[in-house]
Amino acid sequence: MNRSQVIEQLPALRRYARVLTGDAWAADDLVQDTLERACSKWLLWRTGSDLRAWLFTLMHNLYLNQRRGLPALAALDIDEVQDQLPGARAPSDDALDLERCLQRLPADQRAVLLLVAMEDMSYEDTARILSIPIGTVMSRLSRARTRLRVLMDRDPAPGTSATAHTEPPTAGAGPALRRLK
Repeated sequence: MNRSQVIEQLPALRRYARVLTGDAWAADDLVQDTLERACSKWLLWRTGSDLRAWLFTLMHNLYLNQRRGLPALAALDIDEVQDQLPGARAPSDDALDLERCLQRLPADQRAVLLLVAMEDMSYEDTARILSIPIGTVMSRLSRARTRLRVLMDRDPAPGTSATAHTEPPTAGAGPALRRLK
């Protein structure tokens, strides 16, 4: 492992950390901690193996360790507080809306969605990074995509709740989800 190989991975590490934590400062701290861990454990990296996957594994494990130290948050049903949420959004709010919706996904689903959709990781790499079976990756990815569609749905039919819209959007039914890069 040389310095330039690690530097090439910084943008992807920052993206993943930013969405995992939901906060720019916490994301920078997580990337810093990941790089410190990589430097102290560099002998554990096998030459010829996927450095990117190894760094993401370190980051994910550090993130989980940090979360374990925090007090548990009470679950919040979005349907119960929907009347307290802000009203109509401007089209320029799409990026912020996506970030808010990603933060509302359960952490395990969000991690899988980010690795597969945003970082173009294979199911096998994602399973190895998160230490879960490939079937679990596919299941969490499916649930995350479905939930994200529900959260991003802007125009539910009158008289129905947003949770009733779990089928994929059809042409003209709202904003299409696109891969972020």
